[in-house]
Amino acid sequence: MTSEISRGVLVSTFLRSFLIQGSWNYHTMLGAGFAFAMLPGLRRLFGNDGSAMRASLDRHLEHFNAHPYMSTLALGAALRLEAEGSDADTVRRFKSAVRGPLGGLGDTLVWATWLPSMSVAGLALLWLGVPGWLAAVAFLVAYNLGHLWLRVWAFRAGLREGRDVGRRLGRTDLMGWATRLRGITALLVGLLAGAVLAGRGGLSDAGPLWGALATAAFVGGLLAGHHAWRPAAVAVVGVVALLAAWGLAA
Repeated sequence: MTSEISRGVLVSTFLRSFLIQGSWNYHTMLGAGFAFAMLPGLRRLFGNDGSAMRASLDRHLEHFNAHPYMSTLALGAALRLEAEGSDADTVRRFKSAVRGPLGGLGDTLVWATWLPSMSVAGLALLWLGVPGWLAAVAFLVAYNLGHLWLRVWAFRAGLREGRDVGRRLGRTDLMGWATRLRGITALLVGLLAGAVLAGRGGLSDAGPLWGALATAAFVGGLLAGHHAWRPAAVAVVGVVALLAAWGLAA
């Protein structure tokens, strides 16, 4: 059990997880960084058995890929499996099974939810009159508090649950929280965009043509935006942005 591993070793392992992308490569992806983070625990467990230590390190140097923040869950669970004396195939199968779900879950939670949410919140502060530097600091503090909490929670969950981390993820309902946060963010984006467009220098000063185009774009997005093919949506947004920039320059 993980009682064989001291708190200092666990802290060292967790701190090393911040460098898990430091040796990223196309062959093993996060594998080298994962093994680097595991080293303090492996030394504690196999320090007097050089062959066992080498064999354990070699299997953690193999290919592994997941979201860097959520990889701490696999790191904690793998450390527990090693402490329990699990065989090499069990450890390999576990890491192979969790890497895909952890990658998808991390992308959804962080890149598609938390990062844009905190970005919009920072823009809202700026629009409310908060100095730019203070809005940037608020964004950095809020974003990093969330991402640090996720790293710590995932590492502790992996240590506690071992190979049963899937059940813990199900009980926590992280995807439910992500869905609710995306809804709040979408509302905030709408309110912010409406306030900017209705304010000084917005549509009220742009003339009836731009007002009509904005209304048509709003209605189109409301009716069919959720069905839009992503490249097509990006192209439309790009064209609208270019037209808006041209109109403001004129």
